[in-house]
Amino acid sequence: MQLALKQAENACKSDEVPIGAVLVGKAGDVISSGYNKTVMNNDPTAHAEILSLRSACRKIDNYRLLDTILYVTIEPCIMCMGAIIHARIKQVVFGAFDPKWGAAGSLYDFADDFRLNHSPEIISGVCQKECSALIKNFFKFKRKNTKEQFVI
Repeated sequence: MQLALKQAENACKSDEVPIGAVLVGKAGDVISSGYNKTVMNNDPTAHAEILSLRSACRKIDNYRLLDTILYVTIEPCIMCMGAIIHARIKQVVFGAFDPKWGAAGSLYDFADDFRLNHSPEIISGVCQKECSALIKNFFKFKRKNTKEQFVI
């Protein structure tokens, strides 16, 4: 999770919502990582999780990411959980819950939906205080300083 937090810090440096993701293989090796780039790329799908999954799929030359663990600082949204399920990621470990967009237990719980053909294991609350503080402080700052960049 510390590597995902570093990715979230990279997002801050780019004035993006501070969310970071790291995909780890069966042997504990880092396959890919990413951070939010929605503003930078003018792309609403450029979430940390999606960018990390895209990079991993290119790297291993397969759209299935079997036996992998995705670490992400914030609970994945509905789009990201859909991609996680399609990619057959084994486990998702996240820091802070997202009551407005979360699809891994907060607003929705895609992993527990028996109608879907894959159910990743969900582990929540890892480094929750750090992950939550980072995103809360970012938005608190942004509400007060719309033209300035948030610095950690």
